[in-house]
Parts: sequence; structure tokens; C-alpha cells
Amino acid sequence: MSLTLTMPQTQTQTETPAVALAPREQEALGYIAAGHTYLQTARQMGLSKHTVDAYLRRIRAKLNVHTTAELTRLAVTLGL
Repeated sequence: MSLTLTMPQTQTQTETPAVALAPREQEALGYIAAGHTYLQTARQMGLSKHTVDAYLRRIRAKLNVHTTAELTRLAVTLGL
């Protein structure tokens, strides 16, 4: 099951994209938003730190966010 979300329109966005996050991306985002480091997240998920980094790069690209603060705000908005 994947999560489909619609990002609120900002000044830099001309359209509101609908984006689907994979379950593991959602899980990684939840850990990061809760204050875990990439290494702690990797250990909790049974992955390498590099895999977690790849998940978060994909999330950033899909959602056009650039900072951990933006990722955290997104996770709170989604209830992760």
C-alpha cells in the first residue's frame, strides 16, 4: 500500500502535484521526523545508512523539499 498525497501550493509551485510515497519511504520519513539520525533509522529498519539516504533523496525529489525541517513538517502533516 502506498500513500498518495497532495502538496499545498506554494509561491514556487504552479501546480499541486499528487505524489505517492512507498511504504518504506514513509517509514524512513517517520523515523527522521521523530529525530532519528540516518544511522539510527537504518538500524531500526534493518537497512544500510546508504539505503536510508537514497529513500530520503527520492522523497525530497518527489516532493520538491530541500531540508530536514521541511521533511519533518511534511511528516507531521501526514501524521507519520
